[in-house]
Amino acid sequence: MVALIVALAILFLVLIVVGRAVRIIPQARAGIVERLGRYTKTLDPGLHLLIPFVDRLRRPLVDLREQVVTFEPQPVITQDNVTISIDTVFYFTITDPFRATYEVANLLLAVEQLTITTLRNVIGSLSLEEALTSRDKINSELRIVLDEATERWGIRVNRIELKSIDPPATIQEAMEMQMRAERNKRAAILNAEGEKQSQILTAEGQRAGAILKAEGEKEAKILRAVGEAEATRQVFQAIHDGNPTPDLLAYQYLLTLPQVANGQSMKLLLLPSDALGSMGAASAFGAAFQAGQETAKGTDGRPTASQ
Repeated sequence: MVALIVALAILFLVLIVVGRAVRIIPQARAGIVERLGRYTKTLDPGLHLLIPFVDRLRRPLVDLREQVVTFEPQPVITQDNVTISIDTVFYFTITDPFRATYEVANLLLAVEQLTITTLRNVIGSLSLEEALTSRDKINSELRIVLDEATERWGIRVNRIELKSIDPPATIQEAMEMQMRAERNKRAAILNAEGEKQSQILTAEGQRAGAILKAEGEKEAKILRAVGEAEATRQVFQAIHDGNPTPDLLAYQYLLTLPQVANGQSMKLLLLPSDALGSMGAASAFGAAFQAGQETAKGTDGRPTASQ
């Protein structure tokens, strides 16, 4: 009975020793081993054997994956003395478990406070408008400063993002009013430009139409003048070819004279001095011409005026 109890005690002691000697480190984790309170080594993922009651594995294990930390919104004053609230997200990876364990007491708190102070320094050199429109620039500057400062803590800053930048409510209202005014201004400018372009196009169309109309009238007058000139030329050519006598021309003059004097606005008719002689000769020629016609009619056997 005593031997059984002793055997069980020894077995229990062996199990305790084996349990304290064998350690399994999961993937993407690292273990810090201290021997009698002093750092000894860093355990990689896998199975490891330690000296029981001498070596101690620190808890918790160091997480080597990329970690994301969200900080509470922080009030920051810009260069133009406007207080804005900035919410940040910090992405980092532990590259040296020894430094991350022994170089800083509270890694997350240290990162948070360093981010806040760096953010205030960066934003303090920018105006409100620059802070609202230069997020990429702010992120780059924060990343450079934090990466240099956190290198001794064994971490690598992957990136830092500004989730939101919230100015005071009064500033937001003023900005919205300014944006509406700018939009209304651009709309008015676009409308004015449209009306201007419309008037220009209308004026150009009217000008082109007037030019075309004037050119048409010009061509029509030219064609009419050419026609009248051609008609006059043909008439004079016909008269020249017919070789008329002065008496015939005077007779035609007498036939045309009543038509000229028949105008309603005709009050005074001026005749040249040599027209009277021509009229006398034309009258005699006309009488002889009519007598000749009557004689011709009598010869044909038709009744004459005397009959």
